[in-house]
Amino acid sequence: MLRCITTPLVLSLALLLGGCGEKVELHSRLSEQEANEVVAELADKQIRAQKVPTKDGVIVRVTATDISRAVRTLEAAGLPKLARSTLGDIFRKEGVISTPLEERARYIYALSQELEATLSNIDGVIVARVHVVLPERVAPGEPVQPASASVFIKHDPRLEPDNIRPRVRRMVASSIPGMAAAVENTQKLTVVFVPAAAYLERQRLTYFGPFLVQDSDLGFWRISLTLLLMLLALAGVGAVLWRKRGIHLQQNSSAVSAHAPLNPSAHE
Repeated sequence: MLRCITTPLVLSLALLLGGCGEKVELHSRLSEQEANEVVAELADKQIRAQKVPTKDGVIVRVTATDISRAVRTLEAAGLPKLARSTLGDIFRKEGVISTPLEERARYIYALSQELEATLSNIDGVIVARVHVVLPERVAPGEPVQPASASVFIKHDPRLEPDNIRPRVRRMVASSIPGMAAAVENTQKLTVVFVPAAAYLERQRLTYFGPFLVQDSDLGFWRISLTLLLMLLALAGVGAVLWRKRGIHLQQNSSAVSAHAPLNPSAHE
């Protein structure tokens, strides 16, 4: 009887625990470093993430109930960082002859990618974009258009732009041909800093019976209530079985006493 009652309860609990821990894929094909950065950032926000190595890279998974929080957290942190091409990647020899215009476009793109990658390594920089215009003669006989560049940096609110602005201008100006003397020229070199909006997690409340609890804790309270009901049910079954056992022992004791022989001294 006890087995008939406990088996369904145990199976129900197993199904409940299995449903609460469903994992979904958050990012895939990440490098080990990128996956570690993602997991560390999520851990700071109390979001548990799991790394799964595959032949194509690392997959990061989170619980289905945390997917929304995880996406917003990584967006605010600029993770995982955008993969950028290097000069070697852009000008890899492939046996195809490019036109001068194509070579110029590829060079500008590669130069922008290199600068963006360098700026992204500055602590506090979330997103960096660089747009480069190289010196060019528009038409024969026309003066050469000077080189120019614009830089967009989205940064952590804790970063002070005034502390790194001069260094950013010097680095960009010295990296682009024809701009070495344009460090202080705001018309040829523009640097824009934009603070990122901090992700403020709002606590979502939901009803659990007559009580309001955090949405993320709803699964915990459901499991706790299920365990409590299971313990109460097992305690009730145990009490009934114990009482039946006591009655059975008492009946057996009475039966033994009724069939016991009388004391011989009583006949004297």
